[in-house]
Amino acid sequence: MKFLIFLLLPALATAQHLSSALSAYLQKLPASVQVSVALESLADTVRFYHRADALVPSASVIKIPIMVEAMERVKTGGFDLDQTHVLLAAEKTGGSGILQTYPNESKLSNREVLTLMMTHSDNTATNILIRELGMEQINRRMQTLGLTQSRLNRMMMDTLAARQGRENRVTVREMNALLTKIHRHEVATPALCDQMLDILKRNEDNLTFRRFLPPSTVIAHKTGGLAYVQGDAGIFYVPKPFVLSVFVQGTDTENAQRIIGEIARICYQQLQ
Repeated sequence: MKFLIFLLLPALATAQHLSSALSAYLQKLPASVQVSVALESLADTVRFYHRADALVPSASVIKIPIMVEAMERVKTGGFDLDQTHVLLAAEKTGGSGILQTYPNESKLSNREVLTLMMTHSDNTATNILIRELGMEQINRRMQTLGLTQSRLNRMMMDTLAARQGRENRVTVREMNALLTKIHRHEVATPALCDQMLDILKRNEDNLTFRRFLPPSTVIAHKTGGLAYVQGDAGIFYVPKPFVLSVFVQGTDTENAQRIIGEIARICYQQLQ
Protein backbone atom coordinates (compact mmCIF):
# COMPACT_ATOMS: atom_id res chain seq x y z
CA MET A 1 0.00 0.00 0.00
CA LYS A 2 2.81 2.43 0.89
CA PHE A 3 4.51 1.66 -2.43
CA LEU A 4 1.27 2.39 -4.33
CA ILE A 5 0.87 5.71 -2.52
CA PHE A 6 4.49 6.55 -3.38
CA LEU A 7 3.79 5.89 -7.06
CA LEU A 8 0.68 8.08 -6.98
CA LEU A 9 2.33 11.06 -5.30
CA PRO A 10 3.74 12.67 -8.49
CA ALA A 11 0.34 12.46 -10.23
CA LEU A 12 -1.41 13.90 -7.18
CA ALA A 13 1.05 16.79 -7.02
CA THR A 14 0.63 17.48 -10.73
CA ALA A 15 -3.15 17.35 -10.42
CA GLN A 16 -3.06 19.85 -7.56
CA HIS A 17 -0.73 22.25 -9.37
CA LEU A 18 -2.74 22.00 -12.59
CA SER A 19 -6.07 22.47 -10.83
CA SER A 20 -4.73 25.50 -8.94
CA ALA A 21 -3.29 27.08 -12.09
CA LEU A 22 -6.42 26.55 -14.19
CA SER A 23 -8.78 27.62 -11.41
CA ALA A 24 -6.80 30.80 -10.80
CA TYR A 25 -6.83 31.61 -14.50
CA LEU A 26 -10.57 30.99 -14.89
CA GLN A 27 -11.38 33.08 -11.82
CA LYS A 28 -9.68 36.09 -13.39
CA LEU A 29 -11.98 36.06 -16.41
CA PRO A 30 -15.04 38.35 -16.52
CA ALA A 31 -18.23 36.72 -15.23
CA SER A 32 -19.81 37.15 -18.67
CA VAL A 33 -17.27 34.76 -20.23
CA GLN A 34 -18.37 31.13 -20.12
CA VAL A 35 -15.60 28.56 -20.42
CA SER A 36 -16.05 24.79 -20.59
CA VAL A 37 -12.92 22.69 -19.97
CA ALA A 38 -12.19 18.98 -19.76
CA LEU A 39 -8.59 17.87 -19.27
CA GLU A 40 -7.63 14.22 -18.87
CA SER A 41 -4.13 12.81 -18.78
CA LEU A 42 -3.66 9.67 -20.86
CA ALA A 43 -0.64 8.72 -18.77
CA ASP A 44 -2.01 8.87 -15.22
CA THR A 45 -5.01 10.01 -13.16
CA VAL A 46 -4.66 13.79 -13.61
CA ARG A 47 -8.07 15.35 -14.39
CA PHE A 48 -9.64 18.81 -14.45
CA TYR A 49 -13.23 19.69 -15.29
CA HIS A 50 -15.06 23.02 -15.43
CA ARG A 51 -18.59 23.14 -16.84
CA ALA A 52 -17.67 19.79 -18.41
CA ASP A 53 -21.27 18.63 -18.87
CA ALA A 54 -22.71 21.93 -20.11
CA LEU A 55 -24.13 21.65 -23.63
CA VAL A 56 -22.39 24.17 -25.89
CA PRO A 57 -22.76 25.03 -29.58
CA SER A 58 -20.28 22.70 -31.23
CA ALA A 59 -19.35 24.72 -34.31
CA SER A 60 -17.05 22.52 -36.43
CA VAL A 61 -15.93 20.28 -33.56
CA ILE A 62 -19.05 18.21 -34.39
CA LYS A 63 -17.07 17.02 -37.41
CA ILE A 64 -15.15 14.60 -35.16
CA PRO A 65 -18.17 12.30 -34.60
CA ILE A 66 -19.05 12.60 -38.30
CA MET A 67 -15.56 11.28 -39.11
CA VAL A 68 -15.98 8.46 -36.60
CA GLU A 69 -19.29 7.43 -38.17
CA ALA A 70 -17.64 7.38 -41.61
CA MET A 71 -14.85 5.12 -40.35
CA GLU A 72 -17.30 2.81 -38.58
CA ARG A 73 -19.07 2.42 -41.94
CA VAL A 74 -15.74 1.70 -43.63
CA LYS A 75 -15.23 -1.09 -41.09
CA THR A 76 -18.49 -2.78 -42.06
CA GLY A 77 -18.16 -2.13 -45.80
CA GLY A 78 -20.92 0.48 -45.91
CA PHE A 79 -18.65 3.35 -46.96
CA ASP A 80 -15.73 3.21 -49.39
CA LEU A 81 -12.97 5.79 -48.89
CA ASP A 82 -11.69 5.19 -52.41
CA GLN A 83 -15.05 5.65 -54.14
CA THR A 84 -15.29 8.73 -56.37
CA HIS A 85 -17.64 11.58 -55.50
CA VAL A 86 -18.66 14.00 -58.26
CA LEU A 87 -19.07 17.50 -56.81
CA LEU A 88 -22.37 19.13 -57.77
CA ALA A 89 -23.07 22.86 -57.77
CA ALA A 90 -26.02 22.30 -55.44
CA GLU A 91 -23.71 20.74 -52.83
CA LYS A 92 -21.52 23.80 -52.44
CA THR A 93 -21.98 25.88 -49.31
CA GLY A 94 -20.31 28.91 -47.80
CA GLY A 95 -18.20 29.40 -44.71
CA SER A 96 -14.93 27.58 -44.23
CA GLY A 97 -13.42 25.26 -46.80
CA ILE A 98 -12.14 25.16 -50.35
CA LEU A 99 -14.53 22.79 -52.13
CA GLN A 100 -16.87 25.70 -52.81
CA THR A 101 -14.18 27.04 -55.18
CA TYR A 102 -13.78 23.76 -57.10
CA PRO A 103 -15.28 23.53 -60.62
CA ASN A 104 -18.65 21.82 -60.86
CA GLU A 105 -18.39 18.06 -61.45
CA SER A 106 -14.90 17.89 -59.94
CA LYS A 107 -14.05 14.33 -58.98
CA LEU A 108 -12.77 13.53 -55.50
CA SER A 109 -12.45 10.36 -53.50
CA ASN A 110 -14.47 10.00 -50.32
CA ARG A 111 -11.11 9.98 -48.55
CA GLU A 112 -10.35 13.46 -49.90
CA VAL A 113 -13.79 14.71 -48.89
CA LEU A 114 -13.32 13.35 -45.36
CA THR A 115 -9.82 14.79 -45.08
CA LEU A 116 -10.90 18.25 -46.25
CA MET A 117 -13.71 18.22 -43.68
CA MET A 118 -11.13 17.84 -40.91
CA THR A 119 -7.97 19.61 -42.12
CA HIS A 120 -9.71 22.63 -43.73
CA SER A 121 -12.99 22.37 -41.79
CA ASP A 122 -14.67 22.28 -45.19
CA ASN A 123 -18.42 22.83 -44.83
CA THR A 124 -19.24 21.55 -48.31
CA ALA A 125 -17.36 18.32 -47.56
CA THR A 126 -19.17 18.04 -44.23
CA ASN A 127 -22.61 18.37 -45.77
CA ILE A 128 -21.73 15.80 -48.42
CA LEU A 129 -20.85 13.33 -45.67
CA ILE A 130 -23.92 14.13 -43.56
CA ARG A 131 -26.15 13.40 -46.56
CA GLU A 132 -24.22 10.22 -47.37
CA LEU A 133 -24.08 8.86 -43.81
CA GLY A 134 -27.40 10.19 -42.48
CA MET A 135 -27.87 12.60 -39.59
CA GLU A 136 -29.81 10.14 -37.44
CA GLN A 137 -27.24 7.42 -38.02
CA ILE A 138 -24.48 9.78 -36.88
CA ASN A 139 -26.48 10.61 -33.75
CA ARG A 140 -27.18 6.93 -33.06
CA ARG A 141 -23.47 6.21 -33.26
CA MET A 142 -22.75 8.90 -30.68
CA GLN A 143 -25.37 7.38 -28.40
CA THR A 144 -23.89 3.91 -28.87
CA LEU A 145 -20.45 5.22 -27.95
CA GLY A 146 -21.77 6.80 -24.76
CA LEU A 147 -22.13 10.38 -25.98
CA THR A 148 -25.64 10.80 -24.64
CA GLN A 149 -25.84 14.62 -24.79
CA SER A 150 -23.93 15.61 -27.93
CA ARG A 151 -26.07 15.80 -31.05
CA LEU A 152 -25.92 16.82 -34.71
CA ASN A 153 -29.09 18.81 -35.34
CA ARG A 154 -28.43 20.68 -38.58
CA MET A 155 -26.29 20.90 -41.70
CA MET A 156 -23.37 23.31 -41.91
CA MET A 157 -24.34 26.92 -42.70
CA ASP A 158 -28.05 26.26 -42.11
CA THR A 159 -28.64 29.68 -40.59
CA LEU A 160 -32.42 29.25 -40.50
CA ALA A 161 -32.09 26.12 -38.36
CA ALA A 162 -29.65 27.94 -36.08
CA ARG A 163 -32.06 30.86 -35.65
CA GLN A 164 -34.81 28.38 -34.80
CA GLY A 165 -32.65 26.90 -32.06
CA ARG A 166 -31.69 23.71 -33.94
CA GLU A 167 -28.02 24.00 -33.06
CA ASN A 168 -25.36 21.28 -33.10
CA ARG A 169 -24.27 20.77 -29.49
CA VAL A 170 -21.61 18.87 -27.55
CA THR A 171 -20.09 18.70 -24.09
CA VAL A 172 -16.35 18.88 -23.49
CA ARG A 173 -16.45 15.70 -21.40
CA GLU A 174 -18.01 13.77 -24.29
CA MET A 175 -15.56 15.16 -26.86
CA ASN A 176 -12.71 14.01 -24.61
CA ALA A 177 -14.32 10.58 -24.33
CA LEU A 178 -14.58 10.24 -28.11
CA LEU A 179 -10.99 11.35 -28.70
CA THR A 180 -9.79 8.94 -26.04
CA LYS A 181 -11.61 6.08 -27.79
CA ILE A 182 -9.86 6.96 -31.05
CA HIS A 183 -6.49 7.16 -29.26
CA ARG A 184 -7.05 3.77 -27.63
CA HIS A 185 -8.31 2.13 -30.85
CA GLU A 186 -11.75 1.53 -29.34
CA VAL A 187 -13.76 2.57 -32.40
CA ALA A 188 -13.73 1.25 -35.98
CA THR A 189 -10.41 -0.65 -36.33
CA PRO A 190 -6.90 0.14 -35.06
CA ALA A 191 -5.77 1.02 -38.60
CA LEU A 192 -8.76 3.32 -39.14
CA CYS A 193 -8.15 4.97 -35.75
CA ASP A 194 -4.57 5.65 -36.82
CA GLN A 195 -5.87 7.20 -40.04
CA MET A 196 -8.20 9.45 -38.03
CA LEU A 197 -5.36 10.53 -35.76
CA ASP A 198 -3.17 11.28 -38.76
CA ILE A 199 -5.91 13.45 -40.28
CA LEU A 200 -6.45 15.27 -36.97
CA LYS A 201 -2.72 15.99 -36.71
CA ARG A 202 -2.90 17.76 -40.08
CA ASN A 203 -5.33 20.43 -38.86
CA GLU A 204 -3.95 23.71 -40.20
CA ASP A 205 -5.64 25.99 -37.63
CA ASN A 206 -3.11 27.51 -35.20
CA LEU A 207 -5.24 30.22 -33.57
CA THR A 208 -6.33 28.29 -30.46
CA PHE A 209 -4.46 25.31 -28.97
CA ARG A 210 -1.30 26.02 -30.96
CA ARG A 211 -1.36 29.76 -30.33
CA PHE A 212 1.28 29.88 -27.57
CA LEU A 213 2.95 26.48 -27.98
CA PRO A 214 6.18 25.53 -29.78
CA PRO A 215 5.53 24.92 -33.51
CA SER A 216 6.88 21.39 -33.14
CA THR A 217 4.11 20.39 -30.69
CA VAL A 218 2.09 17.49 -32.10
CA ILE A 219 -1.66 17.84 -31.53
CA ALA A 220 -4.41 15.74 -33.11
CA HIS A 221 -7.29 18.18 -32.89
CA LYS A 222 -10.35 19.82 -34.44
CA THR A 223 -11.18 23.47 -34.04
CA GLY A 224 -14.55 25.14 -34.43
CA GLY A 225 -15.78 28.68 -34.44
CA LEU A 226 -18.92 30.74 -34.84
CA ALA A 227 -19.56 34.37 -33.97
CA TYR A 228 -20.81 33.28 -30.55
CA VAL A 229 -18.51 30.39 -29.67
CA GLN A 230 -14.95 29.17 -30.19
CA GLY A 231 -13.80 25.64 -29.44
CA ASP A 232 -10.97 23.17 -29.82
CA ALA A 233 -10.72 19.49 -28.89
CA GLY A 234 -7.66 17.32 -29.26
CA ILE A 235 -4.94 14.98 -28.08
CA PHE A 236 -1.55 16.47 -27.11
CA TYR A 237 1.39 14.20 -27.88
CA VAL A 238 3.80 15.34 -25.19
CA PRO A 239 5.89 13.23 -22.76
CA LYS A 240 2.73 12.84 -20.66
CA PRO A 241 0.03 12.84 -23.38
CA PHE A 242 -3.35 14.31 -22.55
CA VAL A 243 -6.71 15.04 -24.12
CA LEU A 244 -8.19 18.53 -23.81
CA SER A 245 -11.45 20.13 -24.95
CA VAL A 246 -12.21 23.82 -24.44
CA PHE A 247 -15.14 25.99 -25.54
CA VAL A 248 -15.52 29.71 -24.88
CA GLN A 249 -18.67 31.82 -25.13
CA GLY A 250 -19.58 35.35 -24.09
CA THR A 251 -16.70 37.27 -25.65
CA ASP A 252 -15.36 38.23 -29.08
CA THR A 253 -13.62 35.75 -31.37
CA GLU A 254 -10.08 37.02 -30.82
CA ASN A 255 -10.37 36.96 -27.04
CA ALA A 256 -12.04 33.54 -27.06
CA GLN A 257 -9.25 32.10 -29.18
CA ARG A 258 -6.65 33.64 -26.87
CA ILE A 259 -8.35 32.12 -23.80
CA ILE A 260 -8.29 28.67 -25.40
CA GLY A 261 -4.61 29.16 -26.22
CA GLU A 262 -3.76 30.22 -22.67
CA ILE A 263 -5.57 27.23 -21.17
CA ALA A 264 -3.70 24.93 -23.54
CA ARG A 265 -0.41 26.56 -22.53
CA ILE A 266 -1.13 26.02 -18.80
CA CYS A 267 -1.91 22.33 -19.43
CA TYR A 268 1.14 21.92 -21.65
CA GLN A 269 3.46 23.46 -19.07
CA GLN A 270 2.07 21.33 -16.23
CA LEU A 271 2.07 18.03 -18.13
CA GLN A 272 5.46 18.15 -19.82
